[in-house]
Amino acid sequence: MTTQPEALRLADELDAAPYSSQCTNAAAAELRRLHEVNQELVAALKEMLDGENKSFRELCEQARAAIAKGELK
Repeated sequence: MTTQPEALRLADELDAAPYSSQCTNAAAAELRRLHEVNQELVAALKEMLDGENKSFRELCEQARAAIAKGELK
């Protein structure tokens, strides 16, 4: 049994697929990007709930940076 996140497992499968194309490669890259954004958002939220070493302003800036990274351009 693996503990690899599903998004990363799917991205690996897309990259390794025999029918791999520019579209599947782009989809794999986007899955990895979104997984990274999700990790940052979860970390920011946890720190907002548990973070005692940062000011509220610093926590908000961290959360805003993670949100901005995840927004569509």
